[in-house]
Amino acid sequence: MSGRPVRSIGVVGPGRPELLDDEEPEPGPGQAWVRTEWSGVSAGTEVAIVRGTDPHFQLHWDPERRAFDPEGPRKAYPVRGLGYMEVGLVTESRTPQLAEGSRVAMAYGHRTGCCADPARKAVVPVPDDLDPLLGVYLAQMGPICVNGLLHAAADLAGPGAAVDAGVRGRCVLVTGAGVIGLLSALLAVRHGAAEVVVVEGSAQRRAVAEALGLATLDDAAGTAWRAVKQRWRHGPGDAGADVVLQCQGHDTALATGLKSLRPQGTVIDLGFYQAGAAAVRLGEEFHHNGLAVVCAQIGRVPRGMADAWPRAALAEVTLDLLRARGADLRAHLVTDVLPFEEGPRLLADLAGRRLAAPPLQAVLRFDGA
Repeated sequence: MSGRPVRSIGVVGPGRPELLDDEEPEPGPGQAWVRTEWSGVSAGTEVAIVRGTDPHFQLHWDPERRAFDPEGPRKAYPVRGLGYMEVGLVTESRTPQLAEGSRVAMAYGHRTGCCADPARKAVVPVPDDLDPLLGVYLAQMGPICVNGLLHAAADLAGPGAAVDAGVRGRCVLVTGAGVIGLLSALLAVRHGAAEVVVVEGSAQRRAVAEALGLATLDDAAGTAWRAVKQRWRHGPGDAGADVVLQCQGHDTALATGLKSLRPQGTVIDLGFYQAGAAAVRLGEEFHHNGLAVVCAQIGRVPRGMADAWPRAALAEVTLDLLRARGADLRAHLVTDVLPFEEGPRLLADLAGRRLAAPPLQAVLRFDGA
């Protein structure tokens, strides 16, 4: 072993997450060592890797053509790293950008430590006035949601639009009361939406949304769109949401979003779909109402906005929300905090659907936190 030893959570086979011995490079000039304190669990992306339902396991991803192809090598086990919501303490530094004793948020996976290089990977300071556990949202999860608002803004007002341009004064529907849905809904409220409604089939998750002050509708039967159309009537033949933030990886949620839109509206889609989309009927509302679906994943901000919106800018908008609603988020969104060593068991149980009440947001706690 030529680097510094760490422990990480990986997946050695379908349904088999485990603690692994790994290593990180020793910090060099311009780098620092970060000792992990907290790491958030993504029940969507990570569980897909544990189960093997991530499309990279099914098809070859051609990065040059940016297309999936049945021919070519596919992702295989073992996967040595999971996770993208980490907070850690800088214990050694060889760069003035990262002071020893400071706390930072990064996306490097569930591992006990990391060699941080600000020139290569976003490193977001966690201010002293923020609950450090909530820093798990600063580097990746929060920016994912802010990027959804940016895509709504670009869709309505073009690439020079401010982050609030897509929701301010508008009727916003959010499909899904998971972590992304709840953060996106709160961001829409904070940035001036006329009204925000969250549709969700789970009574437990609707209760969390309501505890956060959000209006909800039950979509367990797939009929919430009727109430949406009744709630927001703009004129003859013109009813529904101005914009939908679709935050679930299920085709039924996208179908609800499309049915709920007013004519020529847009679904901003933050969902990660791992199966087909039989519930999405493109010959129905999508066709007859002239609707649009825009994918808003964190890999890119809207075209023409990259210079104005680096990851640090997305994190700043996230930080504004965390400062304003941090106590509520800590009380209602973070449902489980458990030791790092219990992470593999949690992921295996999530992948195997063995939990009667799955956590909304689980956070792993590391020694020293």
